[in-house]
Amino acid sequence: MKKFAPVLIVLAIVAVIIVLFLSLSKSQNMVVIKEGNLQKVPLKMEVNKCQDSFCGMVITELTYASQVIAPDGKTWFFHDHGDFVEWLKDKPFEKEAVIWVMSRDTHKWIDGRKAYYSVNEMTPMGYGFGAYEKKGKGMIDFKTMCLKVLRGETMKDPKIRKQLLGR
Repeated sequence: MKKFAPVLIVLAIVAVIIVLFLSLSKSQNMVVIKEGNLQKVPLKMEVNKCQDSFCGMVITELTYASQVIAPDGKTWFFHDHGDFVEWLKDKPFEKEAVIWVMSRDTHKWIDGRKAYYSVNEMTPMGYGFGAYEKKGKGMIDFKTMCLKVLRGETMKDPKIRKQLLGR
């Protein structure tokens, strides 16, 4: 019996950890994906209740939030526009997806493909892209923003950050 004591102790600890994680996930009721959004409209995102579908972090503010809706009505949530670009790049519905982004200037959900993007903001995951309904100086379009994310030309890169911020 002494041979199996360490194994039993490890199994007991693993079981306790699993039970704790399961109970925490049930009590928080985090939302990662919602189904049935056939109208493809932006869904209400509750702060501290939605989880970023790419990085898994809890969405604590909506300033840089975005939503991606597949043709079948499944909706995923993101707290940094760079996250949805990275997440969407390999999806078979990439071109058909409806994308909603929170506008920094009008504070409402706007079509992400028609938005203009600043390039030097302090965003949750450090990509640096803020979405705007009205075009301002130095802003880029959706395709350019996606290209910059996929190339790594974001505020995450110290050289790019220094170039954009001048420090």
